[in-house]
Amino acid sequence: MKKTRSTKLGQMENSPLALAVEEAVQAFARRNPASAAQFSKASNVMPGGNTRSVLFYAPFPLAMERGDKATLWDIDGHRYDDFLAEYTAGIYGHSDDLILDAIRRALNDGLNLSGHNRLEAELAFEICNRIPSIELVRFTNSGTEANLMAIALSKLVTGRSKILVFDGAYHGSVLSFTGGASSPINVPHDFIISCYNDGEASIELIRKHQADLAAVLVEPMLGAGGCVPGDPEFLWTLRRLTEEVGALLIFDEVMTSRLAFGGRQSSLGIKPDLTVIGKYFGGGLSFGAFGGRADIMGRFDPSRSGALSHPGTFNNNTLTMAAGLAGLRGRLSQQALTALNERGDTLRNELNAAFCAASFPMNVTGVGSLMNVHAISVTVRNADDLVGQDENLKRLFFFDMLEEGIYLARRGLIALSLPIGNVEAGRLMAAVKRFIDRRKKLLV
Repeated sequence: MKKTRSTKLGQMENSPLALAVEEAVQAFARRNPASAAQFSKASNVMPGGNTRSVLFYAPFPLAMERGDKATLWDIDGHRYDDFLAEYTAGIYGHSDDLILDAIRRALNDGLNLSGHNRLEAELAFEICNRIPSIELVRFTNSGTEANLMAIALSKLVTGRSKILVFDGAYHGSVLSFTGGASSPINVPHDFIISCYNDGEASIELIRKHQADLAAVLVEPMLGAGGCVPGDPEFLWTLRRLTEEVGALLIFDEVMTSRLAFGGRQSSLGIKPDLTVIGKYFGGGLSFGAFGGRADIMGRFDPSRSGALSHPGTFNNNTLTMAAGLAGLRGRLSQQALTALNERGDTLRNELNAAFCAASFPMNVTGVGSLMNVHAISVTVRNADDLVGQDENLKRLFFFDMLEEGIYLARRGLIALSLPIGNVEAGRLMAAVKRFIDRRKKLLV
């Protein structure tokens, strides 16, 4: 049952918490005149000064000047520990020397070669080697593109029209589902929306629509929806039911592939029919890919009669191929990835322990190196559980962290990069404890 929103004391217009938020916003504006001027200038030529919606927040977003390893500097000269890492894509940190060298070599050899190149097959080999369910793979320029291709392929292979998705899921700019509804700018596929982590509801919908169901598209952990892990039993139910009714199971691992060497699916022991990846696999440059069973992906083999067409000018561009290959081979070993996710688990547990010890109404969800801070105390298993969280408290947390030199997403997302170590994690923990001590009196 969908929850209704209620107004908490902290969300009232004249509450002490609301007044504290206003003071924090005013202090932010005073500290960042150059970012304010940049925003004003950009607003003359871009709607709201923005070309990427997630980066906006009122009164204006920070404009960044440069980054190095796990550090950012804005145009007002402030330094930040980068705990956002380009919304999970920046797993290598900023300006990794190995990746920069690979990009320079690719530039020297020719930016666009108008043909096949040696790098694309090598990157494909690395991906297939890491994720066994990807027997064959094709590249795109974003996770959005890759998910669109996977959906279209599932409809062609099955001859069916419906796609089951989940409330709170984000599969790209035209594949977003919140509040139990499809975004008004979504592509017009025939979507069925179920409740995440609700096996019974999903079973009912799959069986009801089985004759027309082409695929179930699911993130093993809701990413933009708040880093809500999928229950293993729930995800296994989707695997069993799709096999039973002849639909395809598509895992969107654009974000979750970094949670284990073989993606989140390897930790769960689940083999989807198709997998979508992106983000860091391009070494920090634009990238997406979809792959899976050879009999399905083989439909794109251009040497076959009646092959499906999949064009894309920059699908195999040399810069992304070089950067992605350098990162996977030179930096993201199984040991490095395991250590990164262990650091994330430790940090998340420490943050939750600090909130719990102070009886502070916040908690952190996630797995490994991905987590999200929520201004709510309940256990979060789906989008409904986040209804009614205290937006004023969450906003205050964001601005207080910026003042402390901690950069994370306005929505509370934290994504660790390889350069984030114990020193940076210690600074985050100290900042959070100061936040608790400073702001807990507002909640009385």
